[in-house]
Amino acid sequence: MCTFAYKEDSETNMGNITTKFINVNGNLMDLSYPQVMGILNVTPDSFYAGSRKQTEKEIIERARQILDEGGSIIDLGAYSSRPNAENISAEEEIRRLRNALKLIRKEYPSAVLSIDTFRADVARMCVEEYGADIINDIASGDMDENMFPTVAKLGVPYIIMHMQGTPQNMQSNPHYENVTKEVLYYFSEKVQKLKELGVKDIIVDPGFGFGKTLEHNYELLNHMEEFAIFGLPILVGVSRKSMIYRLLGGGPEDALNGTSVINTICLLKGADIVRVHDVKAAVEAVKIVAAMKGLKPNE
Repeated sequence: MCTFAYKEDSETNMGNITTKFINVNGNLMDLSYPQVMGILNVTPDSFYAGSRKQTEKEIIERARQILDEGGSIIDLGAYSSRPNAENISAEEEIRRLRNALKLIRKEYPSAVLSIDTFRADVARMCVEEYGADIINDIASGDMDENMFPTVAKLGVPYIIMHMQGTPQNMQSNPHYENVTKEVLYYFSEKVQKLKELGVKDIIVDPGFGFGKTLEHNYELLNHMEEFAIFGLPILVGVSRKSMIYRLLGGGPEDALNGTSVINTICLLKGADIVRVHDVKAAVEAVKIVAAMKGLKPNE
């Protein structure tokens, strides 16, 4: 299990760099050097076919690939959040996750595991039964009123993402007067509520592709640096999304180059974690940006 510590004092500030840590069983993951989160979907219907892993062999091979290619976090999801996705039951989500968690914990007991779920009961099971390290909630508590108090009790880092609507209707007619201001305001309310509950370990994700048009996504990208206002780690997930291939042509399978370009832009604008399908390419982007900024990875 891990806890997040955001430190801003004379011992952790070096020039304009503020050090942020995730403490994983006493080992500090320094987020001032950006980290790569690899996606492992145990779903039959995620938007990118290459991310779907169903058999025991596929799950273990994908976990190994993420770690071998330099990913520091495995993000495990059992509920597809693509537009118009099937709304599976909590029981089915738990069944899928239990199977995958059992396999991964046996093969890689010290791997840092993030659970992609918006359900409090699912989050509780993953943390209490399998020691999951992070909860990654696409709905920021909006789809389960018990999520905030559950995360507060569990004491794990919590990723809050902005989404207008639900996966079933989010792309029907997204509308904003000013998408950046509205997403920032949304997070300001969520962060305040979480802090009132005693949650200290908060990571924000602008939610590229979730209830946003092509234009909304690129406006958010243009203003990414404004999310530093919260003094919290920033996660971005643009990997192979439609904001890339709708602009450039093709489909998700053609969107790796565009993904690397946008990840690099986000890293330059302050992203601390990039959530990706293609770990090796993301690790290379991190290395290049880090070299330019003079950042050194943890030894």
